[in-house]
Amino acid sequence: MTQISAAQKPVDGSKALYGGKGTRRITVRDITAAKERGEKWPMLTAYDAMTANVFDESGIPVMLVGDSAGNCHLGYETTVPVTLDQMVMMSAAVVRGTSRALIVGDLPFGSYQEGPVQALRSATRLVKEAGVGAVKLEGGERSLAQTELIVQSGIPVMSHLGLTPQSVNTMGYRVQGRGDEDAHRLLRDAKAAQDAGAFAVVLELVPEELAAEVTRSLQIPTVGIGAGAQCDAQVLVWTDMMGLTDGKLPRFVKQYAQLRSVMGDAAKAFAEDVVGGAFPQAEHAFH
Repeated sequence: MTQISAAQKPVDGSKALYGGKGTRRITVRDITAAKERGEKWPMLTAYDAMTANVFDESGIPVMLVGDSAGNCHLGYETTVPVTLDQMVMMSAAVVRGTSRALIVGDLPFGSYQEGPVQALRSATRLVKEAGVGAVKLEGGERSLAQTELIVQSGIPVMSHLGLTPQSVNTMGYRVQGRGDEDAHRLLRDAKAAQDAGAFAVVLELVPEELAAEVTRSLQIPTVGIGAGAQCDAQVLVWTDMMGLTDGKLPRFVKQYAQLRSVMGDAAKAFAEDVVGGAFPQAEHAFH
């Protein structure tokens, strides 16, 4: 596992988000304190209890139950078809599989666009039925009213700007914030999300220089994914970083393992043992 450098470690290691010790859930207050200390932290997606448990034991402080499950687990081409019921089910599994990490549940497409009341109803389901500690929704100024009502109701909100996959049919998969006008719009969106009460902002596929400016301009943490090294935190889809995803990966992904080949080799070995009669043997049987 990659170790954080001495320059990244806070003075009091007991307060560290990554690798810190504790018997309670990490909260948004811990996230805010990390920004004040200048401490960077990692976030990974998770969609089931077993995977989440591995990440929790590894010290990952924040996990996102993202609607990215539509692409990497449910077989959809985009995140758009993912339903709130599916998000509740997966989020509940991740919560059950963890004891320390802050779990953030995604509000899927169609669960908050109608307005603040629908957004609060959807967020409430994720909190009451799944047990998440926060929710995430896309958009800055266009989701301002939704963010404000959810936060005022006592539910922490993580905002998502830049490439917003739920809007793929209008913006496509491309870098966002290039050019003065688009850059100013994204900066306004980030400040609007902060003013509305968001505790963090995800910046996806944003030029590194713009992401750095947003990070300096905000009091809340920025979480980068394809937004360069100046963000306060970094997030990756776990199947991408573990080498499980098939096909071409986004430029911003770094693979830390090759699980696809490991799993494929294991499946072939199992099949060959069954066909050749090498499995099961006496120690695998009951009498």
